[in-house]
Amino acid sequence: MRVADIMQTTLRTVTGDTPVFDVVAALADAQVTGLPVTDTQNRVIGVVSTTDVIAALAKMRTAEERETLLERTSAREIMTAAPFMIAPTAEAGEAARHMLYGEVRRLFVEEDGFVVGVISQSDITHAVATGRIA
Repeated sequence: MRVADIMQTTLRTVTGDTPVFDVVAALADAQVTGLPVTDTQNRVIGVVSTTDVIAALAKMRTAEERETLLERTSAREIMTAAPFMIAPTAEAGEAARHMLYGEVRRLFVEEDGFVVGVISQSDITHAVATGRIA
């Protein structure tokens, strides 16, 4: 089974300039733990996750510092640059291996330099549970 067969194609993105407050809202609205961060040409430059937000907030000692982080810090400043990407034609097993060895929960699916979807651990588990992957 190929990544394209089980990936999610409805994908929300944020830009590098998106304030952390808006990143948190986007994560909550989309009910996901990570979003791709794109540049002005809609190419993926990073990933921002709930883990990135929590780690950044944990470094703040005061309410004022946390407020500054949320309102004046951009996604680019807390994101993980150069996220793992995979082609839609790759095998689902290859995606699972990349997630396992890369210790990530999701891979963004890239075609011709543009993000076209995302495949997560949950997508692979669902495919196994429903018999789509043996």
